Amino acid sequence: MSPAATAAAVRLRSIEALRPEGRRVFVRSDLNVPLRGTAIADDSRIRASRRTLDWLRERGARVVLASHLGRPKGAPRAELSLAPVAEALGLPLAEDCIGAGAEKAVARLADGQAILLENLRFHAGEEQNDRGFVAALARLADVYVNDAFGTAHRAHASTEGLARALPERAAGFLMQREVEMLSRLRDAPERPYLCILGGAKVSDKLAVIETLAERADAICIGGAMAYTFLLARGESAGRSLVEPDLVDTARRLLDGGTEIVLPVDHVVAPGVDRPGEARTVDSIPGDAMALDIGPRSVEQIARRLRDARTVFWNGPLGLFETAPFDAGSRAVAEACAASGAFSVVGGGDSLAAVRSAGVAERISHLSTGGGAALEFLEGCTLPGVKALEADA
Repeated sequence: MSPAATAAAVRLRSIEALRPEGRRVFVRSDLNVPLRGTAIADDSRIRASRRTLDWLRERGARVVLASHLGRPKGAPRAELSLAPVAEALGLPLAEDCIGAGAEKAVARLADGQAILLENLRFHAGEEQNDRGFVAALARLADVYVNDAFGTAHRAHASTEGLARALPERAAGFLMQREVEMLSRLRDAPERPYLCILGGAKVSDKLAVIETLAERADAICIGGAMAYTFLLARGESAGRSLVEPDLVDTARRLLDGGTEIVLPVDHVVAPGVDRPGEARTVDSIPGDAMALDIGPRSVEQIARRLRDARTVFWNGPLGLFETAPFDAGSRAVAEACAASGAFSVVGGGDSLAAVRSAGVAERISHLSTGGGAALEFLEGCTLPGVKALEADA
């Protein structure tokens, strides 16, 4: 049996059980927003964090908000400061996330006030889950709340170590919703259950494909990883991105009991830098790259979406960041919203497709999880979630 088939139900300690008035509450949020220079390109993660932050402040907590931003590799980098996020939230920014300056700034908080700590990953101890770094963070708070599901698959200081170092801990509202929605997919999907998977590499999603192949009624595969499957089926992939070492694995999955739906037409071009020469073909020519699914492929996914009762979509179905190779993902986003199924969409480009199509409000759940969501569906233990379980 797959790990997902045997995974136990997750029961989290809820933020609503806390009495936060007058207490220092450390809140680990996922404020890892995309930046263009110092401007925030997409504030959806900031907006998603507000419910937990506002709930605590309204009840008189002294909130110590923390997050990482980018990959500074354990050293301060001015371009990865959380200053733009602090400005967007209307909060003061501490000069660091640990140390005397941070401790003094937290000590000045009154009931209902909040402060944002500087980027956690400016210190190597964050990703190393270093005991000394955990202890330094613990000096800032009395209670721990984790609302960053997107980092819950990492056993870092602020996601796992601190949760166990403080005497009281709970899951924020976003964390609770992510676990609830993804548990519904993992444990009790209403059928027919349709999965749509895209992205560049089979290797990135092999484990979740194998797990979903045991649970889903059909899996539609797009994006560059579809061409490894087409190669396994003996079809031409042209100059498309493929993983030759995974062709045998793809063939085994194709021969399994779950229907795997592959593109039947393709939007191709001589290269990613020549979108003006895009055309739609049924078979990929040897001198071309497939960079999106074609209209007949969109329709075969849409047809299955009309019958589905549960849908999970992760990963773009083409080179979404470049027009016209974004058309397939946008069309599938519209079909997903129109399906009436319980739908969960995750992954940056998939979420972007849903938002650009103007259908975000018609998707049951927009997951902030990315890799954490995939690992959860595989049945893996997520350290940041495990630390919040009622019996932990």
